[in-house]
Order: sequence, then structure tokens, then C-alpha cells
Amino acid sequence: MTRLRIALLIMSAILLPLVSAFAQEAGVVLSGKDLTRVVPNSFYYVGQSAPTQLRNTAAARFGTNRFVIVGMVDTSGYSTDIQAKYQGFFITDSPIAIGGSELGTGAYGFGFSEDKLNLFDVGGKPLLSVSSTKDSALKRPRPLMMTKAADGVRLYSGRSYVVIAAK
Repeated sequence: MTRLRIALLIMSAILLPLVSAFAQEAGVVLSGKDLTRVVPNSFYYVGQSAPTQLRNTAAARFGTNRFVIVGMVDTSGYSTDIQAKYQGFFITDSPIAIGGSELGTGAYGFGFSEDKLNLFDVGGKPLLSVSSTKDSALKRPRPLMMTKAADGVRLYSGRSYVVIAAK
């Protein structure tokens, strides 16, 4: 019986840190003061700064201090060609995966178009385009929101979403 207890203690000592590390990587969608604390008031993109639409922002925390922050901005001051592809900012302070594609730490512009999420550097250069999925079961689609998913968080634009996961 003592050997069994010792074996269980050793297995617990080995497995508990692994389980804890995995649990910390699961995305937690922020709301209220936690959300407003991390969202910038404005964002620079292609030579201009635009105010953030706080009602259309979302953020997730992966672990204790890794964040992904996404928000729409007022693009009325931008040219029509930029307005057509750019909806807001996408900030990640650590590497992540979006729809299975890797994205490094940084601040980006983003826009959803038809069936894709497109990411641009702050100068407007295209960097990444990933396919989105339609969620026809979503009851109340909003212009931008995040929800928890089994494999990370879902970033929605209306009924279209992509999955964001920690790397």
C-alpha cells in the first residue's frame, strides 16, 4: 500500500504542473473593467490615428499575462480603399495561432471580408489571410465579439469567426 501511495505522489508531482500549464493557456474572454483596462483609446494605422469603438472591442487572456486585444475603430477619416479592407486593430503580446496559422507578437490592422480574416502591418501591407467559418446558430451576432472555445477563443465579426489559440 505504501508503494502505491508513493507512486501516486510521484505521478501527481509530475502531472500537476503539466495540467496547470495547460489550463493557464486556455483563453479567458475579458469583460467589464478587465476589458477596458487593456483596450487602447486609439490606434495608429497607415499614417493616421483613429479612436477605438469601445462597444466593439474584445480581449482574451491566455495564462496569467498574455493578451490578445481586438477592436474596431472609426475609419471615417480614411480613404475609401482603406475603409474597404481595414476595420480595426489586432494586438497580441505573444505568439498565437489564428485558424491554424502562426502570428507573431505585434500590433496589426485587421478586416473581415466575405470568408476571410485579413491582417495587415500598421503600414497597410497584407501579412496574413485566414479562412473564417460561419456560425448560423449564433443567436445575436454583433459587429465584433469573442467567445470561449474548446481550442482557444473565437473572434467573431457578425456570424463569421476564426479561432485564436495560444502558442
